[in-house]
Amino acid sequence: MPAAAVLFDLDDTLLWDERSVEEAFAATCQAAADAVDVDEHELLLAVREEARLLYESYETFEFTKLIGINPYEGLWANFTAGEQPEFRKLQELAPTYRKASWTNALAKLGITNDELAGALAEQFAAERRKRPYVYEETFEVLKSLQGRVKLLLLTNGSPDLQQEKLDGVPDLVPYFDHIVISGSFGKGKPDPSIFTHALGLMEISPEEAVMVGDKLTTDIKGGNAAGLTTVWVNRTQRPKDPEIVPDYEVKNLNELHEILKSL
Repeated sequence: MPAAAVLFDLDDTLLWDERSVEEAFAATCQAAADAVDVDEHELLLAVREEARLLYESYETFEFTKLIGINPYEGLWANFTAGEQPEFRKLQELAPTYRKASWTNALAKLGITNDELAGALAEQFAAERRKRPYVYEETFEVLKSLQGRVKLLLLTNGSPDLQQEKLDGVPDLVPYFDHIVISGSFGKGKPDPSIFTHALGLMEISPEEAVMVGDKLTTDIKGGNAAGLTTVWVNRTQRPKDPEIVPDYEVKNLNELHEILKSL
């Protein structure tokens, strides 16, 4: 059946979020190395680990898994939006979490410096905010599809943070007929219900829709469960998962054109 709609994931599918995060960590850890006797590479590994462990220790962790909010997003998110009470808990926790992640990472390397930890927490958030990267082919592909099929953006995350990412690339939003953010809906990918909700907005059946995303465990697993045709964007040759098999695999979004022609 010809495709009537294409659903796109946002982070690391249209926006190069991984690059933004890596560069923000690198710049912040370099600032720490300039301030005290610490190896920036060791600090980078330490803060990633300490942030993850601390994030998983909070009572909000199960909710963040449900919505699809990762620890490194927590290092710059404010969680000011979202109707669920867990968002208010996250909003309250965020400043403490940001600083404690850097405090614990420095301590792991033998450094106790409360003032520096606070400064690094603020710098990381600022560094991440000024790095909104878009993949080279993103706009070309969206422009070619606009008007030919319905376009929907389906992204996991906190409503205010995902909106902030979109605000950083304002030319992206006008291409989409609908934008669905898991934090606003109440559940995230791979839960089939968020895909069903998206299809309902466009008034189409699963057989008419194509899901395009970079994560097997959310985009592809959920798309498969909901009955959509799935396209896995695997730019960096990540390993396959025999239990989560996409209908198609591409290295570049431009490969979508041939796939859509074949449907």
